[in-house]
Amino acid sequence: MARRGHRPSQASSNRPRFWGRHAVIAALANPNRTVRKIWGTREALAALDLPPVVPITYAEAADLGRLVPADAPHQGLVAEVDPLEDMWLGDLLHEGQDDQRPLVVLDQVTDPHNVGAILRSAAAFDALGIVTQDRHAPPESGTVARSASGALETVPWIRVVNLARALEEIAEAGFWRIGLTGHANQTLAQAMGTQRICIVLGAEGEGMRQNTEAHCDELAKLPISSKVESLNVSNAAAIALYAVAAR
Repeated sequence: MARRGHRPSQASSNRPRFWGRHAVIAALANPNRTVRKIWGTREALAALDLPPVVPITYAEAADLGRLVPADAPHQGLVAEVDPLEDMWLGDLLHEGQDDQRPLVVLDQVTDPHNVGAILRSAAAFDALGIVTQDRHAPPESGTVARSASGALETVPWIRVVNLARALEEIAEAGFWRIGLTGHANQTLAQAMGTQRICIVLGAEGEGMRQNTEAHCDELAKLPISSKVESLNVSNAAAIALYAVAAR
């Protein structure tokens, strides 16, 4: 496919390590992912249908624990992989031009657990993809892959240098950009209508930056009770994606 529109970031030269059955099996199943090496216990590796070209090292569980962050639930499997090749925003928008799949934009959401959980929700509700900034977002990592439970391999993740310009390109593709914020005067249900929806979410605590809000068509809130001040950004994304799917 020809490259279109907003330029993506440059791929990281570091090879992340994934751990846990879901993350490793999903990486092996992704034809666009290069798995360089796998470490595992004999029991865990015996349960996999491994390509003969992937180098395998048998290891005890304690040894695997030294390959990943402390207390990481590796389930007897660790894989070293190449980062996925960057995708251009314009190509993603072209791919989804004939359907109603929603898009998710994250403004400076840096917690890898949250990004992974949002990828998982995006897969569950068939989102077109997620868009993050180049510098203020986590890299591909074992934590993201584990939290995404396989969705890192199936949901396109676009990294852009300038989020405001990316939001302009998203609007030109026919998306109605709704920024979620607690100070909005209307709920998400009131703001959606029948258009193709792009949900925009900001970091926990600080929320969306002013310039990001300015590049939204409307601002909306989730109808949560006064018993809590706000929701975790990954919970908010899941609820918003469900609302789009159920309208």
